[in-house]
Amino acid sequence: MANVLTTGAAFFAPTKKPSFFSRLLRVHLEARQRQADRAVEQYLATHGRALTDDAERAIGHLLANGGRRP
Repeated sequence: MANVLTTGAAFFAPTKKPSFFSRLLRVHLEARQRQADRAVEQYLATHGRALTDDAERAIGHLLANGGRRP
């Protein structure tokens, strides 16, 4: 009988499917990331394309406040 290490059977073993909640969390996090990316793109489009220290600070405040300006 062949050894698992020599046949590579471990690489082809069926993997466990992620749970519903872990998939839901992953989808939610990816959606939040896309939302943040869109907010940064919108900010740069309206305030100029240059990413200065002030722009980074303003974007950080924008993302931390959930899109609300201080």
